[in-house]
Amino acid sequence: MSNEYKRTGALPVLVVFAPTASGKTALGVELFGKDSPSPFAGKGEIISADSMQVYKGMDIGTAKPDSHTLEQVPHHLIDVQTPDVPFSVGEFVRQGDVLCQEIYQRNKVPVVLGGTGFYIRNFLVGLPPTPQADEALRHHLKDRLATEGAGVLYRELETLDPVTAAIIHPNDEYRIVRALEVCIASGKPRSSFMLSPQFREGFDFCVIILQRDREELYNRIAQRVDIMFDQGLAAEVENLIAAGYTPEDPGMQAIGYREFFAPEVALLRGEERLNRIKELITKNSRHYAKRQYTYMKGIPRAAYFHPDDMTGIQNFITPFMQKYVGMNT
Repeated sequence: MSNEYKRTGALPVLVVFAPTASGKTALGVELFGKDSPSPFAGKGEIISADSMQVYKGMDIGTAKPDSHTLEQVPHHLIDVQTPDVPFSVGEFVRQGDVLCQEIYQRNKVPVVLGGTGFYIRNFLVGLPPTPQADEALRHHLKDRLATEGAGVLYRELETLDPVTAAIIHPNDEYRIVRALEVCIASGKPRSSFMLSPQFREGFDFCVIILQRDREELYNRIAQRVDIMFDQGLAAEVENLIAAGYTPEDPGMQAIGYREFFAPEVALLRGEERLNRIKELITKNSRHYAKRQYTYMKGIPRAAYFHPDDMTGIQNFITPFMQKYVGMNT
């Protein structure tokens, strides 16, 4: 343990937020890979802040780190849940806190890296004091979902809480139901519970937000979708269905999976169907990339970098790393 930790008791955590297809996984390896020439090689372990990489069997569509990446840098909160079981933001924060302690005890810096802004914001500022789950109300909303469809409930959410609706996808049934449950149970919009952007006590956070030019990011998203299909995304979805998972399961509502069950492709076949699914995944990924930044607004002391600005990023985190785990020479 460093003298700084002994003095303050604050646990050091490097947080790197970046939208989908921005190159954050490669950045993690370049900074902390055991064979990297970086002065921080072997000095960090990554906690994935991706709400869909937690699900087993969903590898291609969530762009999980490959075996080389996992060999270079230890990753956590990947493949910890089956696609039919929700993994809440509360569970992410609770498990993340435990992992941060364990990683720092190994004399490494925990690196929370990902693009699920909802997870990262709540990890930084704490969970909002929303009402406890109301099982009866939730069952009622799920019954309505089955009979009326997600579109009706989403439009109701837009009326009750337009701020939350703007950052939830219209097909994300799990989060639509939860947001409506909070609105109805409390009589207040869920967005009103969002905490002010002040860091939690007991941590020393160093926050980086990666940004690419919009056109550059959109082109990378399109390229990634092509690669996913080349790697066998369609077969991966078929395997999940064969394993008994359904389009209603939380994991299967992820971008890259739900498009296979979209009404727009129901009557299409063959190459025409796959091309239309590609278009939907690309469009939804681009919209999601824009929404991801919403949760990071107002986060204090965050530094913005282009993912390729390795010199700038290294210079920014050097004092932080030196303070807690030192550097390689």
